[in-house]
Amino acid sequence: MDNGFFKNIEKKTGVNMQDIFELANSLQNANFSDEKTVRGVIRKVSKLAQKPVSKDLEDQIVRTIIKDGKSLDFNTISNMINKR
Repeated sequence: MDNGFFKNIEKKTGVNMQDIFELANSLQNANFSDEKTVRGVIRKVSKLAQKPVSKDLEDQIVRTIIKDGKSLDFNTISNMINKR
């Protein structure tokens, strides 16, 4: 892959691409019906995005993902966090 492309993304977002790749790898075999797993992922994404998530918002995201069966990826959680 184009290393310059990822460097540009890092500059614009302030997010280390290695961290995103590690997160993506951890999501591949994760059990998203498990509340503890979902909360852990939400916290990782929040930390990477440098967007704090309140307990209430975390609870709402967890309920939405587990109840509605939403796919769990960086964009899904990031969009939910940014709506607040």
